[in-house]
Amino acid sequence: MSSLIRLSKSCIAEPEKLAVMGVLDREFLGMGAEVQRFEQMLTEFFGRSTVCVVNGTTALQLALQACEIGPGDEVLVQSLTYVASFQAISATGARPVACDIENATLTLDWRDAEKRLTTKTKAIMPVHYSGGVGALNEMYAFARKHGLRVIEDAAHAFGSVYQGQRVGGFGDVACFSFDGIKNITSGEGGCVVTDDPDVLRRVQDARLLGVEKDTEKRYMGQRSWEFDVSAQGWRYHMSNMMAAIGMEQLKRFPEMASKRQRLANRYDELLCDHQNIQIRTQDYSAIVPHIYVVRIKNMPNRKLLQQRLLDLGIQTGIHYQPNHVLSFYSEVNALPLPITDSAFSELLSLPLHPDLTEDDVEFVCTTLKEVLCDFHTK
Repeated sequence: MSSLIRLSKSCIAEPEKLAVMGVLDREFLGMGAEVQRFEQMLTEFFGRSTVCVVNGTTALQLALQACEIGPGDEVLVQSLTYVASFQAISATGARPVACDIENATLTLDWRDAEKRLTTKTKAIMPVHYSGGVGALNEMYAFARKHGLRVIEDAAHAFGSVYQGQRVGGFGDVACFSFDGIKNITSGEGGCVVTDDPDVLRRVQDARLLGVEKDTEKRYMGQRSWEFDVSAQGWRYHMSNMMAAIGMEQLKRFPEMASKRQRLANRYDELLCDHQNIQIRTQDYSAIVPHIYVVRIKNMPNRKLLQQRLLDLGIQTGIHYQPNHVLSFYSEVNALPLPITDSAFSELLSLPLHPDLTEDDVEFVCTTLKEVLCDFHTK
């Protein structure tokens, strides 16, 4: 194939471009009416109140801060996640405590998390890896037992359903990302979803430098000239341009979700019979996958494998390097993480996005099998 099959990409159509041009024409680029409308659409989507912010990492940080988690506190989180999850925790002054994962789902193992509890533990952050949520009911039961807040890192799980309920539509606090390659994008962006009115109010104020009740003014195209600030705030609000893209993406979401699910199922069909490729059995009628990850048994040199695939026109990725191996977080785990360490050595992410075709998927699978065969016969 002559063109590169990209691992992921932004999938933008004409409506998004026209929506951005409309904001530019009105010359109100900051946070205003478009952000308010996007929040209203998301509130209808989730069935719960939603606050939009500048990105998914910010959503996690502000949700933690709004739950009054800060210096001296500890938050349980799986090590196999993007560094954003850990950075959001440490940005509050709290300490992320690296936990192991369940081997089948690659999501947080609450039993392992229980071993890492201390008197400083204030919250647990389940990461919905690749769109699946793992044993979420058990995690909530564990949190209730120990009096912990639950802040779901649902960046991968926009549109996924768990036991008949949309992820984000239930539970304590859920945070989503709308960056360029997520299930929907607003260019950048994210949101916090919860029924907790105190958390909603604190996030609303904190995203606007802590200026109290500034949200209402912004939605009317006004500014607060006289105000009070009673807590630490940040410049983390969403812009109208971002919201304009997000609204059009949300309208297109059913077709994009269906495409992701169809492509993931096709991968499963084509790869399930290979002795060295272990697919991750997931119900794609409920899960809207953000990434498609396989585990390669008897993994050859992964860097060489990726380079060989790239030479043949296929981009691949690794989701993710565990956080406990990073210098900044090397002291976060006192106990070993055997499942995380073992799984990481086998992970390979294959291309998945709505602009991918089934022919592309077939080429990826055929090529991967051929390259693995070459490696194992040498």
